[in-house]
Amino acid sequence: MARAIQHDYAGIVLDIRMPRLDGIQFLEELRQSKPNLPVLILTGFPSVASAAAAVRLGARDYITKPFTPEELVQAVRRMLRLAPSSAPAISSFWAGQTVQQEVQPGASTSAVGRRLLPEHRMHVVVCVKMVPDTTQVKIDPVTNTLIRKDVPFITNPFDTRAVEEALRIKDKYGAWVTALSMGPPAAEMVLRRAMALGVDAAILLSDVAFGGADTLATSKVLAEAIKMLDQREPVDLIICGQQTIDGDPAQVGPGIACRLGVSQLTLVDAILKIDLEAKLIHVRRRLEQHYEVVEAPLPALLTVVREINVPRYPTVPRRLAAAEAPLPIWSNATLKLEPDKVGLRGSPTQVKRIFAPQRAKGEIVEGEGEQKEAALKRVLEKLVDWEIVRLHEEA
Repeated sequence: MARAIQHDYAGIVLDIRMPRLDGIQFLEELRQSKPNLPVLILTGFPSVASAAAAVRLGARDYITKPFTPEELVQAVRRMLRLAPSSAPAISSFWAGQTVQQEVQPGASTSAVGRRLLPEHRMHVVVCVKMVPDTTQVKIDPVTNTLIRKDVPFITNPFDTRAVEEALRIKDKYGAWVTALSMGPPAAEMVLRRAMALGVDAAILLSDVAFGGADTLATSKVLAEAIKMLDQREPVDLIICGQQTIDGDPAQVGPGIACRLGVSQLTLVDAILKIDLEAKLIHVRRRLEQHYEVVEAPLPALLTVVREINVPRYPTVPRRLAAAEAPLPIWSNATLKLEPDKVGLRGSPTQVKRIFAPQRAKGEIVEGEGEQKEAALKRVLEKLVDWEIVRLHEEA
């Protein structure tokens, strides 16, 4: 320990199960003299207790054995990006408050998460929404509105794909990922889950003035928040789910792109290439009858389909870290939007009625023995009447 304290380090890679020394005790003593030093924890014995202690003592990452050399290299790279600098502190703004922060020469100051983003580091914003679980939603037959009582809320399934794709970009290109969500205070749940998966920072956009917003007003609030993030750390890519399961409009993503004036790529089922030097992105769009490969300049906004990926699961250490991570709330006092342009007052769309469509009873055509041909002919006639099949007469 005495030798460890005497030297300066860019970061510490610590095995919790060190021979003849408890790794947590080592980290606790090290933190007394080097409180800001990034630490990467390695362990072959993952447990809630060790993970909680590592998070409490400021470990920035936590990987378990066995891990591949590539996974270790990526973890060390992430840790080194958080290394402190001896350069003079400059001011940056975070949710309207000025904070002091050490900035490395040649690096820019990020308001997101109060961390340092080198100039070449990609910044990805992913939009997520808390929605009711539509498999358990019921409709009031009198008011024609959703019965929300006792209905569980989840992350919009399309948005889970957007988060996963943002994290894959982070894994491949070392991007910084910020999650945004507009909703009530309870929407904090979906943002903390995103952070548990690996998102670097999250911001909740919540205000009574935002309530009752349609897609037009929602896209305005999200676009304004992204503009504020862009002023502090340029945004290269915005990722949204194709649509939400509570309304299925598929309009918020395109609305954000239009307001920001950035490239708009919808129905994306694969990101083929990102050229950071040329500031270009190549994606594949999944259309009804074919695929389409598109090149567009960055910054760009993507809406992704469910088929683009399979979301990962959060780890216990990341869940613990996400539960304690700072999560700022931006109200309209921060965004400073006109009250008549947001929420219900700024929403020209009015929902008059919500109802479950009535299905006509189906017809069962029965036929046994000699009646089979007659039954088959009747079914075929129905298919022709409904223009599902077309008969061709032989020449």
